[in-house]
Amino acid sequence: MSVGRRTGWFLVAMAVWNFFIWLTFAKNLSEAHADGEDRATGYWVAHTGLIVVNLVLGVVFAVLGSKILRNRSAS
Repeated sequence: MSVGRRTGWFLVAMAVWNFFIWLTFAKNLSEAHADGEDRATGYWVAHTGLIVVNLVLGVVFAVLGSKILRNRSAS
C-alpha cells in the first residue's frame, strides 16, 4: 500500500498541532499548580499523564510523517 505526500504532511501537521496544544496546556497546568489551585492529586497526575502521552504521540506523528515525506521525495 502506497502512502502519499498528503498523508506525510497530515502527520507532520498533527505533530505540530499536538505540540502546540499540549505544551500550552502544560504551561497553564503548571501555572495553576504554582498559584496553589486546590485540586486532588489525581487531577494533577491524570492531566500530566495526558500531556506526556500526547507529546509522545506528537513525536511518533512527526517521525512517521517525515519518513513518508523523505521516502516520497526520493521516489
